[in-house]
Amino acid sequence: MNGRPCSKVACHEEAAATLTYVYSDSMVVVGPLSDRVEPHGYDLCARHASSLSVPQGWEVLRRVDLRHD
Repeated sequence: MNGRPCSKVACHEEAAATLTYVYSDSMVVVGPLSDRVEPHGYDLCARHASSLSVPQGWEVLRRVDLRHD
């Protein structure tokens, strides 16, 4: 367990991904959970990361972690 909860209100699941906004490009980036808490990032559980919706006209970029431990 990483000890970081999902940022969604009333969700008590463990965070699995980090979401950030790129306002200048109308883009939402969802990637692996960041190594540290970022002030402009939102940690999401797997369910919320996979089912998020964005404003009309915005793009979602999903980054995949290719590291092999």
